[in-house]
Amino acid sequence: MHIQFGGNFTVSKSPEEVFDFLTDADRFCPLLPDYKSMQREDDTHFNVTMRVGISHIRGDAVVKMTLSEAERPRRAVYQGKGDVVGGNATLTAGFDLEKVDGGTRVNWKGESQIVGRLASLAGGMLEPLAKKNVQKLIDGLQTALT
Repeated sequence: MHIQFGGNFTVSKSPEEVFDFLTDADRFCPLLPDYKSMQREDDTHFNVTMRVGISHIRGDAVVKMTLSEAERPRRAVYQGKGDVVGGNATLTAGFDLEKVDGGTRVNWKGESQIVGRLASLAGGMLEPLAKKNVQKLIDGLQTALT
C-alpha cells in the first residue's frame, strides 16, 4: 500500500529556528503519533519505537530513521525503514522552508509504502488512519513552533 501526503503551514519562527527544531530528533520525535521511545545512534541516525495497530493487529514498530538531507535553513528530509506488526514499511518525509513576512512557510510532503499482513488485512482503513496520524504530527509541529 502506497500513501502520499503533503501540505504547508506558516509559523512566526525564523527558518533557522524551524530547521533546528526539525533536525533535532530529541525535540521532533516525541511529536510522532503513538511515540514510545527513541534511541539515537548519532546526529543523523536514530531508531523510533511507536505503537501501531488496526483491528486485532497490534504491537510496536521500530523504524530506523536517517536525516538524509540537511541544508540549513532551507531543507530537511528523513528516510526510514522499519518492521511493523505483520509487515514492513518505508517512508520519506521532507520539509522545505521558505522565509516569508513575519516567519517561515513550511512546505512538507511525504510518502509511505507498507507491505505485508498489516496492509492486506487493514484494507481501506490504513490510508485514512495514516493521514489522520500525519495531521496529528503536523498539528503538533505547528504548536511546538508557535
